[in-house]
Amino acid sequence: MKHFAELSPAAERIVDAAEALVQQVGFNGFSYEDIAQKVGIKKPSVHHHFPTKVELVVVMTQRYTHRFREQLLRIEGIHPRGPDRLQAYAELFASTFANHRRLCVCGMLGAETDSLPEEIRAEVQRFFRINVEWLRDVILHGQEQQKLHKEPAAYDMAQLFLSALEGSMLVGRGLTDTQGPAAVTQTLFQAWQT
Repeated sequence: MKHFAELSPAAERIVDAAEALVQQVGFNGFSYEDIAQKVGIKKPSVHHHFPTKVELVVVMTQRYTHRFREQLLRIEGIHPRGPDRLQAYAELFASTFANHRRLCVCGMLGAETDSLPEEIRAEVQRFFRINVEWLRDVILHGQEQQKLHKEPAAYDMAQLFLSALEGSMLVGRGLTDTQGPAAVTQTLFQAWQT
């Protein structure tokens, strides 16, 4: 299987197209024909770079998780306070949603978990595990700084925050008047901040 860091420019364009399609219609909603049309190549060329759709989506999900982790490190480098880190984290979701109501790649794949191959499910679980652990640490940091309430427990708050952001994107697609992740974040912050 390819590693996302070793992709040729042509393979990178295919992964970019797959990511956009997953954010819009999920794993089960697109075909290699859709990829070929989006990239402007023939379907056999897509198969040349990625023999199976599973391989393509695994590489895409690994790259997405890697890029997301880079954003988490950037947030840590810019924001010393726990609440500010949480706000910057929420803005990652808000900016994705602001782009034509796109969803988080792993949020969309997570909704399809029961119909996904094991290799993809493992990558989605990895993404969520990384995020919950990072959020837990940020919340603990905020609690130590006495900027966030001590209850509920940091791990529970982390799961709630991630679930609220992912869920707000899904609900936001159905309700055209919702503000999505931005509104949910403000509501939670009012309850959590000291």
